[in-house]
Amino acid sequence: MAIEPATIVRIYLSASVFIIAFAAFLGAAGAWTESTFLNTVHPYVFFIGFGNLAILILNRYLISAVYPELEVDPEKQMRYIYGVLFSLFLIFLAVYLKWPLLKAFVGLFLLFIVTIAAKEIFTTLSIAKIWHEVSVRYYIFDVLFLFVANLGLFALGVKEAFPESGIVPFFVTQSTYFLGSSFPLSISVMGFLYTYVWRRSSGKELIRNLFSIWSYIFVGGVLVFLIAILMGNYLGMMLVSHALMFGVLVLLIGFGRYLYRFFSTQFQHPALAFLLSGLAMLLAASAYGILNIYFFRWFGAVPPIAEERMWIYHSHTHAALLGWISFSFTGMIYIVVPAIVKSNSLDLLRSEKALSQILDTATLSRAFRQLTVALVSATSVLLAFYMESNSLLAFAGVVFGFAVYYSRINLGKAFKGR
Repeated sequence: MAIEPATIVRIYLSASVFIIAFAAFLGAAGAWTESTFLNTVHPYVFFIGFGNLAILILNRYLISAVYPELEVDPEKQMRYIYGVLFSLFLIFLAVYLKWPLLKAFVGLFLLFIVTIAAKEIFTTLSIAKIWHEVSVRYYIFDVLFLFVANLGLFALGVKEAFPESGIVPFFVTQSTYFLGSSFPLSISVMGFLYTYVWRRSSGKELIRNLFSIWSYIFVGGVLVFLIAILMGNYLGMMLVSHALMFGVLVLLIGFGRYLYRFFSTQFQHPALAFLLSGLAMLLAASAYGILNIYFFRWFGAVPPIAEERMWIYHSHTHAALLGWISFSFTGMIYIVVPAIVKSNSLDLLRSEKALSQILDTATLSRAFRQLTVALVSATSVLLAFYMESNSLLAFAGVVFGFAVYYSRINLGKAFKGR
């Protein structure tokens, strides 16, 4: 019996929120017990599990919603989910048993999966067609960044297995792998904001041109920033980071105005509130990132900044992961998942009704309460790093994990009987 689109998107929702919550619980347990294994493995769980699923499943929905000729095969998506879950099991073993070659195998295995997904896109859509649609331009870069991130995991495993060989470049470290892995979904959110928010507002041509320019600045800025880090160019890092933060600030203000008008004239959509919170957290991550650069020692230094200022480093990474990525993801699923479940296809997602009130009022109210808990707990995580309080960090991490997982519970109630 064929798997229906509504079924696979609900499975994806369950798997993704479980992985984020599980990573949060592992991080909380690591803070409480000061376990090196737990502190090491939880970012791998987040990046490998959530990052790959986000691009293989959610990102594919977004591209196919723009170009219907790129069909979605639910059975193949189910195999992708099995593959990513299997990779999580293997990375757990690799970190626990300290088998770097198994880590390299996980990277190679995920490379194979992503290559299959990327091949389908590029054999169906021409480069010109991809580049013509601004939102797809953002989405496709996330696919390419995921490919590079998995290649980095493979290279990291090889380097850890043969540290003296010199086969793998010096810049391949655990930190650079995590940095590279943080981009998948980050860029897609920009495309999502354009497709489902600003493109539907007045002044469409101006908005299209601005987001087209921003795609070059955002993606190009990320690439230039990585090169500046490798070169240890302090001025370059500062200039790029300030330019990106200014762009994020403009987006945050513009989106805040859009959200106010939308809430005033239509209805209070929690997805938009989650996306606004994500942008606010991205601004915080940008500010912490600039402080990181200010206190930066040199590339490859352990720790990367002075020990007494490592709270800045951890705040930067967690503002990005718990805030920008997780909040944005939650906002996206409150739009994408109900649209697919209701129509059992991508038709509603392609229509002008994607932002209509698909969910009932009770579900929307519970989502706002969920957002409140998630915001308080994520802010508490950042405060815990500053206060160097492992107990607060552990408690806030657990609460945040439950807040993210609540998406499945809340939407499950809404879909009951469907």
